[in-house]
Amino acid sequence: MSASTHGYSVRRFTPERGTWGKLMARDSIVRRLDWVLLLTSLALSAIGAALVYSATRNRTELNGGDPYYFLVRHALNTGIGLLLAIGTIWLGHRTLRGAVPVLYGLSVVLVLAVLTPLGSTINGAHAWIVVGGGFSLQPGEFAKITIILGMAMLLAARVDAGDRLNPDHRTVVQSLGLAALPIAIVLLMPDLGSVMVMAVIVLAVLLASGASNRWIAGLILTAVVGALLIWQLHVLDQYQIDRFAAFANPALDPAGVGYNTNQARIAIGSGGLTGKGLFHGTQTTGQFVPEQQTDFVFSVAGEELGFLGGGLIIVLLGVVLWRACRIARDTTELYGTVVAAGIIAWFAFQSFENIGMTLGIMPVAGLPLPFVSYGGTSMFAVWIAIGLLQSIRVQRPVSA
Repeated sequence: MSASTHGYSVRRFTPERGTWGKLMARDSIVRRLDWVLLLTSLALSAIGAALVYSATRNRTELNGGDPYYFLVRHALNTGIGLLLAIGTIWLGHRTLRGAVPVLYGLSVVLVLAVLTPLGSTINGAHAWIVVGGGFSLQPGEFAKITIILGMAMLLAARVDAGDRLNPDHRTVVQSLGLAALPIAIVLLMPDLGSVMVMAVIVLAVLLASGASNRWIAGLILTAVVGALLIWQLHVLDQYQIDRFAAFANPALDPAGVGYNTNQARIAIGSGGLTGKGLFHGTQTTGQFVPEQQTDFVFSVAGEELGFLGGGLIIVLLGVVLWRACRIARDTTELYGTVVAAGIIAWFAFQSFENIGMTLGIMPVAGLPLPFVSYGGTSMFAVWIAIGLLQSIRVQRPVSA
């Protein structure tokens, strides 16, 4: 079946019917996958498993005496995430486009539930729902995905239909309204780290959609004014204000609010070029850096694997972003381009913020390192995003 999209003559990927057609379609999907993206993501998760094990094997107060507790759960989270990615590819980003209203509504309900008695505070952030059996859910992670899908659906609808070249002002306002609701709820938790990621996603999605530059400039100005108002109105908790104060002045409270970052920098600096060896980090073994399996997992890499090991993680993250950029570039539908752009912005900013806060060049914001940090919901979300990227690649039209 051929069609014209954005000036290109294309043939859409349509599997044949029947048993042979299903086999051919399955083989075609496998061949069209971006295997570099998939294998790189798996490599990051595998490195993360080793780092999580190193950071937790001696933490008896956390692992209940089982040194493999976090390792097994990290592997399980990765496996579930991979299954979610496969399911996303099987459904396809176009099918999910039609389900966006339902997914968005469910996401908002879950985020709202955090503000009810169902919500729990973990590591200072009231952003979780404890499901039971030691499992917890962070709805803000799924909200990132629904913001991307929802805004892309609205911004690309008339463009992909051929009615317009760029989104009109009314469509932009609708998409911003869609994003504003979950962002406002997450801000009330308050989960400032997730709000920062969502704000970057919104800007990237608008840029990729071809929205007027006036909207971009206006949003940046609004964000600056909003940040000042949030500060003046004391919306943030005191510990979050202290984190920014410590970032602005590292010598302010080195034994208090600045302790995590200072210890992380000591750990990374002590690793040198090649590191002290996996499972041989004295700072890691001595548990000097809090939350080394989650927010500060990069400090484990810096100490035990050194500059080369930490650099490898950064290179692998760069490869993931590079392949995602290729997928965004190669698709001929605006919807796919916008979804990919939102995921790129999410991964890029969150990686920079996580690594930056361990080096002291960014404020501590409680964001995990994609694929590497321990965490169920965050791992599920990034693998769903990989599934969306793969779906965009698999279902992209090919030249006639």
